[in-house]
Amino acid sequence: SGPACVLGIDLGTTSVKAALVTGTERGLALAQSCSRETQAHSDSPEAAPQGMEQDVQKIIRALNECLAALPQQQLQQVTHIGISGQMHGVVFWKSDKGCRWSESGPGPAFEAGRVSPLVTWQDGRCSPSFLSSLPVPQSHVSLATGFGCATVYWYLKKSPDFLKAYDAAGTIQDYVVAMLCGLKKPLMSVQNAASWGYFNCRNKSWNTDILKKSGFPVHLLPEVGDPGSIAGRTTCAWHGIPKGAKVGIALGDFQCSVYSCLTERTDAVLNISTSAQLTISMPLGFQPPETPDPSSAVTYFPYFNGDYLAVAASLNGGNVLATFVGMVAQWTQELGLQIQESAIYPRIIQAALAQKHSRLSVHPTIFGERHLPEQLASVSSIGASELSLGHVTRALCRGLVENLCSLFPVQHLQEMGVRRILGSGSALARNEVLRQEVERIFPFPVVYGKDVDAAVGAAMVM
Repeated sequence: SGPACVLGIDLGTTSVKAALVTGTERGLALAQSCSRETQAHSDSPEAAPQGMEQDVQKIIRALNECLAALPQQQLQQVTHIGISGQMHGVVFWKSDKGCRWSESGPGPAFEAGRVSPLVTWQDGRCSPSFLSSLPVPQSHVSLATGFGCATVYWYLKKSPDFLKAYDAAGTIQDYVVAMLCGLKKPLMSVQNAASWGYFNCRNKSWNTDILKKSGFPVHLLPEVGDPGSIAGRTTCAWHGIPKGAKVGIALGDFQCSVYSCLTERTDAVLNISTSAQLTISMPLGFQPPETPDPSSAVTYFPYFNGDYLAVAASLNGGNVLATFVGMVAQWTQELGLQIQESAIYPRIIQAALAQKHSRLSVHPTIFGERHLPEQLASVSSIGASELSLGHVTRALCRGLVENLCSLFPVQHLQEMGVRRILGSGSALARNEVLRQEVERIFPFPVVYGKDVDAAVGAAMVM
């Protein structure tokens, strides 16, 4: 038999990924990986048009397809399974009827049973006025729409019968762990519990008293355990993975992504894909404040071994560049010409590489920011000589990096002992202008190429 393997799984917003990681003399190595688009978005008539739901059946189907695509002989060597997934969301199920196991293919697999749709983190059904009508949590995290507990409150107020059909709830990753291990009561990590709201990270417990007083169905809340601990063992030989393989408590995708690349405490991780995040580890023993600071752009995420990450998350990243490219394409079309968006990208980047400087100042927050939702974008210092696509693209890329920097100022990073920046994400990988601006604005060496991968991180934790 070959070397022992760990299977890492990430149940993302758009795709499911599975990664087989093996131990070598030099540490862990990725042996195989597979990902499948879930295409699970489904309409939620009762919460439309703000609702964002996914079909759990389709997510589990994509998961089964991923595992079926991995080599059978390696799956048979799997001793541990680590699972991460999209945070904040909530799915409900009936604990004894949550799934159906069936013999199909090389090993048994399960399909979703009596399970509600997954209400995801992108769900917008809880309006600001609805949120302000809820009790104030005892937590360092501000409550937002899309957070599990807020969604439960929404059902409690708008459609209480819906909740009566279920006796268990969790994130989508908690659901998968509960099914694999046959857990009667779901188990959730501190990472996922914090993402639901109404959870106190200091004493690792739900705000049970506050919730009970307002009639919240506290019996739906999972037990909570430490990330990195074992939730149970597989009850069946799942896709040929031996029965009795250890399954870790489900983790947050963000924490696992960071874990896959962050090796030194003095590293900061800068990720620019659709949106953007700048993350650093807090010093040992750090505890988050008792109450959130609504004006601050920095939030604290529980990490591993009692540590915390400080995260400045911007809603404006690659999506802003994509909007700009869409605008250029639309203008071109309105002038009666045809050009594909995919042809615009390399040309504007080429043009911007030729313009090292631009006095244009772009404040690119077209999507607002969580702590400043009403502040949109602006362009200033527009001079007649700097209106070329090269100038505008250069200024836009600079503005994106400066915006991130304003959320987490360089001086603050230096005080926290940051020595190096790990650059990751699709927008940074594809855009040399963005990389130049990162290197110009941050006074630290920047290292690229460490791919951030939540599935690999989930495996490494195990």
